[in-house]
Amino acid sequence: MSQSTHSSQVTSLLATAKTDGLLSTAAAHVLNVSDLGADINAAMGVPALNVTASEVVLVGILNDDSGSIRFVKGNAQAVRDGNNLVLDALQVSKQGDGIQIMNMYLNGTLLYPFSPLSGAVRMDSGNFDPNGGTPLFKRSLVLLGTMAAKTQEYNDAGVPVRSVSLIVTDGNNESHDRATAADVAKVVESLLKSENHIIAAMGIDDGTTDFRAVFKEMGIPNEWILTPGNTPSEIRKAFAVFSKSAVRASQSAASFSKTAAGGFAV
Repeated sequence: MSQSTHSSQVTSLLATAKTDGLLSTAAAHVLNVSDLGADINAAMGVPALNVTASEVVLVGILNDDSGSIRFVKGNAQAVRDGNNLVLDALQVSKQGDGIQIMNMYLNGTLLYPFSPLSGAVRMDSGNFDPNGGTPLFKRSLVLLGTMAAKTQEYNDAGVPVRSVSLIVTDGNNESHDRATAADVAKVVESLLKSENHIIAAMGIDDGTTDFRAVFKEMGIPNEWILTPGNTPSEIRKAFAVFSKSAVRASQSAASFSKTAAGGFAV
């Protein structure tokens, strides 16, 4: 099947998400005009019809692979460790195929598309070598568009689905594309309104950026923002906090709702 055909399937899913009320008109417009179909399609992974679980929790992570992660404070290994910690925590939860996970990078690399935990790829120095820029807003739209399309795919298959997303960065948006924080906020707010999505963000201290202000402008609730200091131990600790929340959210619909309402403080 051609890339354009795949992308048209994503376009169809997002259009249905708008019709069904998962995406507002404004959110659907942002995702459509941003021309993200090919990137979203690449991350879709295992088709919903191939998953046998009676209900599914989607976990999507967007990792900053800008040069500052590696060169300024030497935090690349801490980010690797943190992502692997998330996998370990979810695997211990024994939810099986009920958890589908995906991991992508800020500069366009897809570590792995949506897959069961058994198909997730652990981060190492060979597949995470930060040296790019910080297109935070556009790539956040790719992540959120993927979560919306994948959610709709499960909705169409009649499988109850909830999602947990994490955006990780150590800097503010630095990009020449036209995506804005307000664009991201439209999609975030639309997804959160359905009460089946948790959207979290981690801003690793760079000494200048007010990450709570940046993420607030992107529509992310304050209770779902982590701001670790720029040290390996604090970064690992922040990933551990996210891991606990993701595990708790994956346990049941009631647990998801309680976790979503309480944020990282639950």
